Amino acid sequence: VRLVQSGGGLAQAGGSLTLSCAASGFTFSTYAMGWFRQAPGKEREFVATIYSHGESPYYAASVKGRFVISRDNARNTVYLQMNNLKPEDTGLYYCGKGLFGSGNTLERAYDAWGQGTHVTVSS
Repeated sequence: VRLVQSGGGLAQAGGSLTLSCAASGFTFSTYAMGWFRQAPGKEREFVATIYSHGESPYYAASVKGRFVISRDNARNTVYLQMNNLKPEDTGLYYCGKGLFGSGNTLERAYDAWGQGTHVTVSS
């Protein structure tokens, strides 16, 4: 299993960034995918998850209405479109492969992780 992240970087408050996570080594369309983030000095937290066939996206309250999770099963890739960014969105973002086809907000429901991508939002 391999998850390779791209995107991220520096943005101003109110701006947008897109993260990508390219998967290989497993049948991508069978498993839910998720995004988590870790702010400096804090524990990793749930951001968004999506079911195996792209249904039922679910978001943390802090990002709902601003972030969009999507997936392209033909390209084995999951995305996180981040809009109206805030300084509190700053952190290291990770994509994760779910244990099952249904999405989940808990870290223990994921068994593989990307390398992490830095997102920095300036005010």
